Amino acid sequence: MTITPIFDPQLMGRVMRIAAFMSGSGTNVIRLLEREKELEQKPGGTPFKIIFIFSDRSDGSSAGEKIALDKGIPYFSYDIRKFYSLKGLKRTALTQATLSARREFDSVASRLIKAFDIDIIALAGYMSYLTLHRCVNVHPADLSILTSDGKRKYVGDYAVGDAIANGETSLRSSTIWIDAGVDTGPILMVSNALKVKLPFSLPDLLKDREAFEKVVDEHQKRLKELGDWRIFPQTVEMIARGRFSIDEDNNVYVDGQPVPKGYRLEE
Repeated sequence: MTITPIFDPQLMGRVMRIAAFMSGSGTNVIRLLEREKELEQKPGGTPFKIIFIFSDRSDGSSAGEKIALDKGIPYFSYDIRKFYSLKGLKRTALTQATLSARREFDSVASRLIKAFDIDIIALAGYMSYLTLHRCVNVHPADLSILTSDGKRKYVGDYAVGDAIANGETSLRSSTIWIDAGVDTGPILMVSNALKVKLPFSLPDLLKDREAFEKVVDEHQKRLKELGDWRIFPQTVEMIARGRFSIDEDNNVYVDGQPVPKGYRLEE
C-alpha cells in the first residue's frame, strides 16, 4: 500500500501555494489569512500562502474583492449565474449539458491554477459544484455518521437542519479532500462537538417551521465559529506541513497513522 502526502514540503522545497475559492462573506478565507499571518510571526514562518482569491459571483454579493484588496492579493471573479443564463441552462440541474457547461466554466479557474502554480484549492464557502481536483472543503456535519446502507447521512446544504430534525444531540464540522461526488471525499478532520440546544421538545419544534429555522440558523452560526473556523485553517496547515497522506483506496493518514473517521482533537 502506497501512502502519498497530499503535499510534500520537503519534495517541493517551498511553502504550499493556495487558491481560495469563495461565494459569499468569505469568513473561512479570512480565518485562513489570519492563520497565515500568525504563522509568519513564528519561527520557521508559515508553511502555506494564499496566492489569489476566486469567486463565482460578480454581482456584488461576494466579499472576495474587498478581502483581496485589504490583504493585497489578486482577485478574480466569474459569475456562474450569468454564465448559465447565457447558455439557457439551469445551474442546479444535473444533466449532461450542465455538467459539460460546468467543466467549461471551471476551465477559466483551471487556467489560473496553472498560471499561478497552485498546489491546492481551499473551498472556503464556495457554493458551486466543482470539476477541478486537489481541493479541500469544510462541511457543517460529522461526515463519519452513516445511514443503514453505508452512505453519509448529513450531506448537502441543509446538513445542520437535517441533523437537528433527526434528533442528533451534538453537531460537528468536517474537512474533506473532495472527489467527484457531493460531500463524499475522504474525511481529513472532524471538529469538537457543539451541543444541540432546543427551546422546547423536538416534536413540537418540528411543528413550528419558523421556530425550527431559527434554531437551525443559530446552530449553523455557532458551528461555523466552533467548528469550521477552527478545523479548516488547521487542516490546511497540516496539509502544508506534509502531515496528511492518502493511499490508493482513499484512506487518510496523519503522520503515517490511519484515521478512518478523520483526525479529531482531544475534547
